[in-house]
Amino acid sequence: MYFFVQGLQEKIKLVPIDLQNRPDWYKEKVYPPNKVPSLEHNNEIQGESFDLLKYIDSYFEGPALCPDDPTKREFAEELLSYTNTFNLAVITSLKGGYENEISTAFDYLKSALFKFTDGPFFLGQFNLVDIAYAPFIERFYPLLLDVKKYDITAGRPMLTSWIDVH
Repeated sequence: MYFFVQGLQEKIKLVPIDLQNRPDWYKEKVYPPNKVPSLEHNNEIQGESFDLLKYIDSYFEGPALCPDDPTKREFAEELLSYTNTFNLAVITSLKGGYENEISTAFDYLKSALFKFTDGPFFLGQFNLVDIAYAPFIERFYPLLLDVKKYDITAGRPMLTSWIDVH
């Protein structure tokens, strides 16, 4: 989705690889940490999802995904740094942890969505934070509903709206 938003589908060649059995050439010639995704541009290799998105936002034309407003930019960094905590809370609860960890994690997102109300996205308008959280929420929503009978949207209308626009 991000590549289409940025208009990069013609400028970036996507190379699918088997994530369960990554080819040797990927680690040897592309990205030694052997993580995905990665990007080769101007004879440099970029990796780590958030760094990669920021790099693309800086070096390619298209709608900006990092906000210009300093308050929004600072909050974006806070939300991006929270992704590991968010994921750990949900995964821990799925492995038998406490349900209140799930609730706390999604309540944090609920509060974040209420901070800027100039649109249905984190920070109001579509941005880097939405791209960061989308894959996790898209997976966790049906999984938690099925496994834990926990509806992440219950009592969180802004999260419902956010999911609807994705």
